[in-house]
Amino acid sequence: MSKTKKLVFLAVMVSLASALHAVEMLIPNPLPFPGAKLGLANTVSLLTLAVYGLKEGIIVSILRVILGSLIAGTFLGLTFMLSMSGAVASTLVMAFLLRYVKGLSIVGVSVVGAVTHNISQLFMVSFVIKTTAIFYYLPFLLLVALPTGAATGLIVRSVKRHPTIMRSFGKPS
Repeated sequence: MSKTKKLVFLAVMVSLASALHAVEMLIPNPLPFPGAKLGLANTVSLLTLAVYGLKEGIIVSILRVILGSLIAGTFLGLTFMLSMSGAVASTLVMAFLLRYVKGLSIVGVSVVGAVTHNISQLFMVSFVIKTTAIFYYLPFLLLVALPTGAATGLIVRSVKRHPTIMRSFGKPS
């Protein structure tokens, strides 16, 4: 794939991930505890990471948080900081797993990424409010992170198995 095509494709991925990020912020949380999200934008970030690698994956993750927060009106606020810390940490951990843990499926990578996302957000909150008591909230977040991380991984696995879609990535299926 030429540099121009790759740049255009990554711009499309950033746009899609940003739109999903913003839409997800508008979806009311049906759960009895705050902060739980489906992680729809993470599907695009993980797919980019799995197909292209760390550099492209981190670019999509960072830009989607910036653009999504600009769209949602949360740029540089606490929500932005939580999203950015989660996106960067989970992308780095998933990139490590994809590169060095050969037996782990994309679904497993996604679940670990979702858990990492939550843990990094709790670290950010504990830094802001100056207490580690927030980590008592982790089990509740994991109730959402495990199934949504698995769902994200299943979506990415399905997309990666689709030859037409993978050709649009400039990669063989």
